Amino acid sequence: MPRKTPGPEQAAPASATIRDTAKQNLKFQNLSDNLRRGILAGTWAVGTKLPTEQQLSVETGLSLTTVRRAFEDLVDKGLVVRRQGAGSFVAAAQRSPKRSRYVIGVLLPDTQLYYPQVLQGIEEHLSSRGASLQLSTYHYDFTRENDSIEFLLDAGVDGLILVPTLTGLANPQQRVAELMALPVPVVLLERSLDDLGPGDRTEHVCSDHQGGAYDAVMHLHRLGHRRIGLLTRANEAARSSNPTQAAVIAGYAAAVESLGLDNKGHTIAFSATKPEWEADQAEHMFQLLSGSGATAALVFGDREAALLEGAAARHGVRVPQDLALVSYDDEMADLAQVPLTAVSPAKHRLGVMAADVLLRRLTEGDACPLYQIRLRPRIVIRDSCGAKAVTRT
Repeated sequence: MPRKTPGPEQAAPASATIRDTAKQNLKFQNLSDNLRRGILAGTWAVGTKLPTEQQLSVETGLSLTTVRRAFEDLVDKGLVVRRQGAGSFVAAAQRSPKRSRYVIGVLLPDTQLYYPQVLQGIEEHLSSRGASLQLSTYHYDFTRENDSIEFLLDAGVDGLILVPTLTGLANPQQRVAELMALPVPVVLLERSLDDLGPGDRTEHVCSDHQGGAYDAVMHLHRLGHRRIGLLTRANEAARSSNPTQAAVIAGYAAAVESLGLDNKGHTIAFSATKPEWEADQAEHMFQLLSGSGATAALVFGDREAALLEGAAARHGVRVPQDLALVSYDDEMADLAQVPLTAVSPAKHRLGVMAADVLLRRLTEGDACPLYQIRLRPRIVIRDSCGAKAVTRT
């Protein structure tokens, strides 16, 4: 028997109804998206009257119902306003107060010299991701460190970026374990357990200070120097000793060994306590360096290198002609009488990356891989090493 054609009284199958509805939804949504992109791209400026529903229906071949739904969608999104008897117009951008999704606690030893750029990087990245920052400092006082962390936790932070005390402790591994056991995710900044190697399970973002010092010695060696000294500052209290110094010394030693430099039994690595440098005792350090026969030196940090320049000048020793210098930190190296070539850690980038790692951890949870990042500092060439003169010749 021939198939009977469904008459008007017969309802269409449910599946056909669903398909038709889906097609209609897709059409109005496509039109809404196209109009939205045009508005955001500036095709229609704020306050501009949009084509009428009838015009768009004719131009697109869509039904008036579909066009009307597209306009209603744009109104709901705050992109279009309807004016009775006048038509539809592009709405002014609505400024809603930003609401932070996360509050990030940041613990720094201080906000002087090294850390302002780091903090700026953290703040800028958090702000760009809709997060806010709560800051606390402990001024290199280990007894205040836990109180500062408790302050941040009591403030309701969702995660922590910490620059804690690890040097000078009897058991730094235990200290790190305590920090990792805090009730929120933790990212260490400029701190890690290097001695553990692959056993280090901390999430951290650090400067490769060993690499920076190594590169500085290699740079001076390429300039022809074979007796390269090292001058560092040592803090009197072991607990507050600068963790960067040990890495700088290690990097220097690795470069000297790699190059096979012969010290001929003379010490050319010297250290003075920070108060001595502040008391302008650079004269003594210059005498030690001069007596070692060194023609170049890596100096930790900028202020000490600038003081050394002054001592050299008082003895008629020219920088860089008679003594080439590279400072470590690049905080005020360009302000020295002879602008200092300097090893420059990526401070701002460190802050950005630490903030990014913590936000990823908060967003992705256990699905996020463990980040252990090291940024190798670059060398900023100025006048004190003689490289510019070599380049000109």
